[in-house]
Amino acid sequence: MSKMQNSKTQGRKTQNAIALPILLALTCGLVLASQPYQKVFAQQPVPTPSDDQVNQIAHQLYCPVCEDTHLDVCPTEACRQWRDLIRQQLSQGWTEQQIKQYFVQQYGVRVLDEPPQTGLNWLIYILPPVIILAGAFILFRALRMWTKPGSASAASGSKDETVKDEYVARFEEELKKRK
Repeated sequence: MSKMQNSKTQGRKTQNAIALPILLALTCGLVLASQPYQKVFAQQPVPTPSDDQVNQIAHQLYCPVCEDTHLDVCPTEACRQWRDLIRQQLSQGWTEQQIKQYFVQQYGVRVLDEPPQTGLNWLIYILPPVIILAGAFILFRALRMWTKPGSASAASGSKDETVKDEYVARFEEELKKRK
């Protein structure tokens, strides 16, 4: 009986070894079949960026050839090619910052509409408010001194009045003599 039991056990092992991969394949097939059908492309076409998207970035850049002209309004052929380059970079998935960085590497920081806040450029952002505040403070102090009556100004004012009175008196005497 032990031989018979051995042969039955071996038969079950063989059946299990065959049945397990078949069961696994059927389960995978059912799972995949239950998923909604999706069309899969090797490469999905990237939508072409609109003129507004290109001009939004081009407006933040100056033309490297023309003086003080934004890239989005410059009529030169070179600028048209640079706008096409921006369109191509956008369609390849470049970000706005990467495109700006590319132009800075190619043509220098002067192509940026707004200088980066590094080095001495940070003074551009800090000095105007500081100068305005300092001017307001000086003006405030000057107005307070002019409107505040002080003992020194009163004393000098009375001396000035006596000098003026003497001058006016002499002037009036001279006028009377000429009549």
